[in-house]
Amino acid sequence: MKNIAAALLLFSMAFNATSQTKARFERFDYSGRDEYYNPSKLPADGGYFNPVISGWASDPSVAKKGNDYWLVTSTFGYFPGVPVYHSTDLVTWTQAGNVLSRPSQLPWLEGQSLGKGGIYAPAISYNPQNDTFYVITTCVTKKGSINFYVTAKDPRGPWSEPVVLEDVDGIDPSFFFDDNGKAYIVHKAEEHSPVKWSNNRALAIIEFDTKTGKTIGEPRKFREEGVGPEEQLERNEGAHIYKIDGNYYLLAAEGGTSWCHSEVCYKADNVWGPYRRWSRNPMLTQRLQKPNRTTPVTCTGHADIFQDNDGKWWAVFLGCRPWMNGSEQLGRETFMLPVRWSRDGFPYITQNLDTVASTVKHPGIGTQQAVNSGNFNWSDDFSSVTLRPEWMSLWGSPAEQAVTGNGLTLTCSPIDSRSGKTPAYIGRRIQHHDFEASTTVTIPGNATANDAAGILIVKTEQRQIFFAVSPGHIRLMQPGGKILSETNADTAGKPVGLKVICKDGKYTFDFRIADGQIHTLASGISASFTSSSAGGFTGTTIGLFATSADF
Repeated sequence: MKNIAAALLLFSMAFNATSQTKARFERFDYSGRDEYYNPSKLPADGGYFNPVISGWASDPSVAKKGNDYWLVTSTFGYFPGVPVYHSTDLVTWTQAGNVLSRPSQLPWLEGQSLGKGGIYAPAISYNPQNDTFYVITTCVTKKGSINFYVTAKDPRGPWSEPVVLEDVDGIDPSFFFDDNGKAYIVHKAEEHSPVKWSNNRALAIIEFDTKTGKTIGEPRKFREEGVGPEEQLERNEGAHIYKIDGNYYLLAAEGGTSWCHSEVCYKADNVWGPYRRWSRNPMLTQRLQKPNRTTPVTCTGHADIFQDNDGKWWAVFLGCRPWMNGSEQLGRETFMLPVRWSRDGFPYITQNLDTVASTVKHPGIGTQQAVNSGNFNWSDDFSSVTLRPEWMSLWGSPAEQAVTGNGLTLTCSPIDSRSGKTPAYIGRRIQHHDFEASTTVTIPGNATANDAAGILIVKTEQRQIFFAVSPGHIRLMQPGGKILSETNADTAGKPVGLKVICKDGKYTFDFRIADGQIHTLASGISASFTSSSAGGFTGTTIGLFATSADF
């Protein structure tokens, strides 16, 4: 018994020693360097670059109140959940906050797949009847899907605690507030019986009572088998309903989320249907384009349409911008194009071989102020006592391990970055093919051999690159203990500058100790390791990491 007690004491002492080391980061700098965003490419009379939100910003949804537009996107296994972007001109989008910013709002993330679990396709809606914003979404867990909504009077927050919708199964719910005061939820329903073909999916609609905050009656499935045997619906999802000039329109994504992705449109005289398909569907796709075209945009779909104050209709939708090898680190980004209307009264974005343009004319928008998604510099000196809204962590809040206010202090945590639990990591989205990111980190002199801190690049649990400073060493590592490069260095108690450069699909990792010379630890490291080739629905993030666990 004494031996056991002694062993437990030694374990506790070792655990406390490794878990209490504090790594200090002075600042973090990020800058984009893409030729894609050369300002000379913009129309002389005003215009904007597509995407309007670059980097991972998938499944966009928009709500409008007055002169303000609010846009939300998916976050999957990251926390906080659901960024809120704000714009008054539809071109310059700034992140105003996060919808699910408290752990109590998102208690289901731990242990889920980082890129295939968590928050799917949030939809934001404004209900003028009660002057309230709603965000409804799905948290996908290993035990099933949880559909819920939150509300706020101001999209900047705070948002309410989640209200779980027990009668709404499947994924991708969206509110529709009719002008007669009634409300509905449309969603991709679960299939509980044998389907007639692979990937057949049904949509369902259920009435919602805004006064009680609960659903009414049973959901009704529709669009279950298409309108005929020739219409083999595949993964019908991300649906939205609109009422325009007395007609009800249903938009839905179709064809999966990859190269065959598209958007389709249907129309009805009644909210419950029947919905008749547009004869020229899809209303948006790029799957027929030549893969070797200049500046390709692929995987387009999951659209939301809305009307501006001038009566013009617009669509936001997701798309990808691959490298020459067909992959990218940016993830699915938010694009915007005008909506056109067919002679038979259906909205559409592209037809036939229309391509998604990289630049769009938008007279009245200055060419300089219109480049929110262009080449920009972004810095954080961590002078605020709270983290900026752009920072994210994995599977939960890093509050217990991160301290700001005079630089950033991260506790070297025994939780690793692949465990499904929250490590000491804060990251931001990579938004350019070519970019630079840098920081200065100090490991204290009393750090143990297991302690390490530096820059971490994350795509999935197994596709990560760690540029690590530890006592006596600077290393470049991949998960599983694979060391790509290392050097012995006197790092204890000294500020170590780290810079990551990504250009033409290759990474370079430079370091500098105190005021010494700049050295290259490694170059020519393929960025495809942390690209979309790894799978999952997120883009790649880069940020600051401290750990005492094996990497």
